[in-house]
Amino acid sequence: MATIMQKIKDIEDEMARTQKNKATAHHLGLLKAKLAKLRRDLLAPPSKGGGGAAGEGFDVTKSGDARVGLVGFPSVGKSTLLNKLTGTFSEVASYEFTTLTCIPGVIGYRGAKIQLLDLPGIIEGAKDGKGRGRQVISTARTCNCILIVLDAIKPITHKRLIEKELEGFGIRLNKEPPNLTFRKKDKGGINFTSTVTNTNLDLETVKAICSEYRIHNADISLRYDATADDLIDVIEGSRIYMPCIYAVNKIDQITLEELEILDKLPHYCPVSAHLEWNLDGLLEKIWEYLDLTRIYTKPKGMNPDYEDPVILSSKRRTVEDFCNRIHKDMLKQFKYALVWGSSVKHKPQRVGKEHELEDEDVVQIIKKI
Repeated sequence: MATIMQKIKDIEDEMARTQKNKATAHHLGLLKAKLAKLRRDLLAPPSKGGGGAAGEGFDVTKSGDARVGLVGFPSVGKSTLLNKLTGTFSEVASYEFTTLTCIPGVIGYRGAKIQLLDLPGIIEGAKDGKGRGRQVISTARTCNCILIVLDAIKPITHKRLIEKELEGFGIRLNKEPPNLTFRKKDKGGINFTSTVTNTNLDLETVKAICSEYRIHNADISLRYDATADDLIDVIEGSRIYMPCIYAVNKIDQITLEELEILDKLPHYCPVSAHLEWNLDGLLEKIWEYLDLTRIYTKPKGMNPDYEDPVILSSKRRTVEDFCNRIHKDMLKQFKYALVWGSSVKHKPQRVGKEHELEDEDVVQIIKKI
C-alpha cells in the first residue's frame, strides 16, 4: 500500500512541476493514465487469500426505490440532517468523527421510499486510503445521487476538496459520460478520428495513453473536444456518473448577502438542519435529481391504487421494466397492457412491452389465458 501511495505522490508532484502546453501534453497524458491505474489498484487491490478486498464498502442492505449518500467533512451536520429528514437516530455531537459507521434511514416521499445513508465524515486524502475514506467512497459509488453537505461558513473550500476525493475514486458529479467511441481490435494499430478540432488530444498523446494500458490496436472516434482524462475514463470503464446536490447547512450562521451569493451557484440548496429551514426544498431537489417515474397499478375491474406506486428510473421506464419490477415471471404471461396517462393519445390505449411510460401513468396488465 505504501509503495502505491508513494508512486501516486511522485506522479502528482511531477504533474504539478510540469508546465501545461502543447509540448508537454503527451507527457501529461501518460502521467494521468499511470495515475488512473494506480488509483484503481488502490480502490480494489488484488486480494491474496484470507483478507477481504480493501475496497469494500460498508455492509448496508439496499432498500427502497433509490439510494442517496450524505457525504461531507466531519461536523457539518450530516447526522442532524438525517435525523430530521428520516427520524432515524444517528449520534450527534459537536466534536469531529461522531459517526464511525454507515447509518441508513428511509424517507417516504411522493409514494417512493428513498434510502438515505449517513456516511462517516470524509477527510482530505480519503481517495489515498486515509481515514475510512475508501469504505466511504466505495459505498458512495452504490448510490443513485450524492448529497454533499457543506458548512455555510466555508462551503467553497470544502466543496473543492470533496470533489477532488470523489473524482479520484472515479465518481463523476453532474457530468455526462464522454461522447467518444473506443473499440479494441485485433490488428491495424491505433486509428484516431475526430469530427471536431482537437485542442487537447493528438495521435501521439492517444497512442501514449493506450500503450500505458497495453492497447496497441483500437479505433477511437471523438465527437467533441475531449481531454486526456475523458479518454482515460472511457478506457478504464469503471467510472460512475451521478447527479449531485450541494446542501449548504448552517445558513442561520451567515448574512443575507452571503446567502444571496450562494444562491447563484448551480446544484445548491441552502438549509439549516438544526432549525429545520428549507428541508422541504431539499426533498424537492432530491426528487428532481433522482428523476424517478411513478406508475400506478390498476387491477382488472377495480380503481387504480394511488397509494403505492411502482417506482421506475426515468432511464428504464418501459412496460417491460414495469413488469420486471413487480415480478420477474410476469412477462411470461404478458399479452398487452392498457395505459391511461400522458404517454398515450387515447385513454386507455393498448400497448406492447416496448412502450415508454411517463410519470403518474396508470397501467393494467392483461395476461394470456
